[in-house]
Amino acid sequence: MKNFVKFLACMLAVALVFTACGGGAGTAAGGKSPVKNGTYVDKVIYSVSTDQTVALKDVIEGKADLMFTSVPSVLLSGLSDEDRDKIDVYPVPTGYWSLLFNPIPNKAPYVWKTEAGEEMFNPVAIKEVRYAFNWLINRKKLVDELLLGEGSPMYTPCTVGLPGAYRYNILASKFGITETGDEQKAISMIEDAMQKASQLAENKGKLVKENGKWMYKGKPVTIKSIMRVDDPTGRLPAARYIHAQIEKAGLTVEGFERDRKTAGSLVYGGNPANYDWTMYLEGWGSGGFYVTWETPLCQMYSPFYGYMPGGGEAEFWNYSNEKLDVLGKKAAYGQYLTAEEFFSETTDMCALGMEEAIRVYVVSQNDLYVANKGRFNSRLFYGTSDGFNGWTVRCADVKPDADGPYKGKRVLRVLQFSAQGSLFMSEWDPIGGQGFSDTYSSAFTNTVTDRASFDNPAIGRSEFAMSTVDVANAKFSPKFVATGNKTEEGDDELVMGGDIPVPAEAVMYDTASKKWVPAEAGQSVATVATGKLVDGYYWHHGEPVDLNDVRYAFAFAYEWAIKDGEGDLYYDAPLSSVTLPSLKTTKGIVFNKDGSITTYSNYFHAPIPRDTAISVGGLSVKAANPGRRTNVPWEIYEALAEIVVHGSKSGTVYNFAKDGGERGVEANVKNPDCLADLKAKLEEFVASKHIPDPLKGFINADYAVKRYKASIAFIEKYGNAYITTGPLMFEKIDPITSSVVLANFDKYPYKSDYFPNMFRTDLTEIQYVKAPVAPSADKDAVFEVTVSKYSYPEVERVPLDKGKVEGRLQLPSGGEKAYTAKSIGDGKFTITVPASDLAGLEKGVEYIMVVLTSISDEPPSANSVSFTILK
Repeated sequence: MKNFVKFLACMLAVALVFTACGGGAGTAAGGKSPVKNGTYVDKVIYSVSTDQTVALKDVIEGKADLMFTSVPSVLLSGLSDEDRDKIDVYPVPTGYWSLLFNPIPNKAPYVWKTEAGEEMFNPVAIKEVRYAFNWLINRKKLVDELLLGEGSPMYTPCTVGLPGAYRYNILASKFGITETGDEQKAISMIEDAMQKASQLAENKGKLVKENGKWMYKGKPVTIKSIMRVDDPTGRLPAARYIHAQIEKAGLTVEGFERDRKTAGSLVYGGNPANYDWTMYLEGWGSGGFYVTWETPLCQMYSPFYGYMPGGGEAEFWNYSNEKLDVLGKKAAYGQYLTAEEFFSETTDMCALGMEEAIRVYVVSQNDLYVANKGRFNSRLFYGTSDGFNGWTVRCADVKPDADGPYKGKRVLRVLQFSAQGSLFMSEWDPIGGQGFSDTYSSAFTNTVTDRASFDNPAIGRSEFAMSTVDVANAKFSPKFVATGNKTEEGDDELVMGGDIPVPAEAVMYDTASKKWVPAEAGQSVATVATGKLVDGYYWHHGEPVDLNDVRYAFAFAYEWAIKDGEGDLYYDAPLSSVTLPSLKTTKGIVFNKDGSITTYSNYFHAPIPRDTAISVGGLSVKAANPGRRTNVPWEIYEALAEIVVHGSKSGTVYNFAKDGGERGVEANVKNPDCLADLKAKLEEFVASKHIPDPLKGFINADYAVKRYKASIAFIEKYGNAYITTGPLMFEKIDPITSSVVLANFDKYPYKSDYFPNMFRTDLTEIQYVKAPVAPSADKDAVFEVTVSKYSYPEVERVPLDKGKVEGRLQLPSGGEKAYTAKSIGDGKFTITVPASDLAGLEKGVEYIMVVLTSISDEPPSANSVSFTILK
């Protein structure tokens, strides 16, 4: 056990590394598969296991090659030395837990009347009660006792150790939140809030405290907690601990043990007004590598993103917060002129989100992923922030089968854990906002789908895939312009604009006339960039990806986001609420004669102008399903839209919503009934030689019919309509056995070694940071730092010889002061803060020194240490 803990401690250093140097190289151990178009593997077979112990044993014995889902550390700690030697362990800080509250009605007097007519006093409708949970929970206790040390206390949606996350995570220290909490302070905060609520006129005599328990109209004031019964060593005992803490504050907890699907349906798919729950201990994956953090901040704090109670569904009660939405939309839609302003206001958004406390973050997990060491020619690629992902499968160099039905073939066998025994939770709807929304669906789509650009899994840098962008010739001239309206404070309302004129040849799609029309005259914008499709891309049905896919996707997005009158059937309100603000930033596009497209936009991502150019100029074939890595050919989008708007052959009513019910059944490209209707619509298109409105004048009937027939043939052969663009394609989907088979797509334009060679790079790791003992203002403060480097995805460490190491002292004003480290050899550095600087700091106050390390100009890795000046 001690040896294994030491082994994990060494391995976990991987999880803290997030810098890169262009050109570093890792060497593959052993042999190497032959290079071909697509992937090294010939097939990928996904299967499900309902028992993690059995799944781990299967990987050890070589029945499966890897566990795509993480393995609890308690299982690994019980392995024999012989079994441990058969696996590679990949530790990554990718998972985390957070408390989500249903705050209905989120205003005084904090009482909600249910459909049954019962009045319920909701204690977590009080902001101060929710906020108190930051002190009520001993996060360190949960890390030590439930995660066995394999994790960290967490206070924000920003993963500890990732680039830039420190800007937001140090807010906890500024708010006085610590890893151990302060139980008595929390109880006092809750008591004060409840006493104030009891004095409201509407609650007097109804909300009282009797024998240490809060009562409302004679019944206990209760928090309804959803507990994950299928996480017996993690969130289930964590919830029980939190319940016990809540009871100390005089509130009552009613726990409901539910599995993933039931819990998700209640919390994320249900109407908060039903009052089925008021607290849920969530489990999330990191979602990817973030260099700037506007995406998770918007997702987890801003209501417009659709992840707060109510989910943005028009028929539901929804949590709302205008300030969070204003800040979130500015960050998400590129509405800042400078990086300084961006970071300042996203920090304000994070602080407000913490104070609102609809979500209270608890712990992050060092998730442990395992693979059979003997089955691979080299170490697997993985996300340094999200563990095993689509690139793990795409880049896997697995050895060929020695016998059996696939003898000589390179078959990757992937296990996923699901307590329910199912890999299919959400609908496979490539249009609606909730399609492909579960973890299992993402595991598939991230593997088989390409998009215009993507984040490098090692360092987070934007890389090109389906589209290139002429970054060097992109132009930026952002400025704020007045809308003519006033803010609540009486100031002029400002929006992003610019000085780059939109040319006369620019066009937009008009959803009312269903035609391409000249862009509005006299406009100027912040950014202009030109992109072009990469040659050689094909859809999985064999037809080439072309500009018509881009043209159609652009028009479709606007069609379904803009409401042209009350009778507009081609409009989806929940989808529009997410997509329309972003779509409004585009003011015109030019279809150039060389096949490129130039886009004029009022989007400007101030921290990274290169990413601005790629976001604006990249050509996308994705029409809808925002936030998911999905796309399908234009004819599939068109057929789905038509069975929703004009009905299906079977008579089934379809929609793009998540809740079904009276609004029909959500479209699903793997459901047999929906597939039959989809195929029938495509056959109808063939017979009528249908040409969609956005493509009229650009394609002929022969082209359209060829596309329809290709999709029909794919559906007939493979039993699904998820036709996409990546190096692997769906060969078989079996919902009964919860198994999926992918096959290499040999028409893929990139060779199997292209992306592995791109990703191999040198990374740094901060191994040790030590603050000076008893620092005082009469002498220099010296911080000791040890840094190593390694070649991702390998594990061997060597001392950092060349690179940049600096300390950033966080100042009370919100700024920071940088200090360059001095190398003293063997990967050891010192950071010195002169006594003259210390003299200007307040005594007895805790300060934070953030250490950043890098090798080139890429996002640095980060660690921090606190210190207090004693005299």
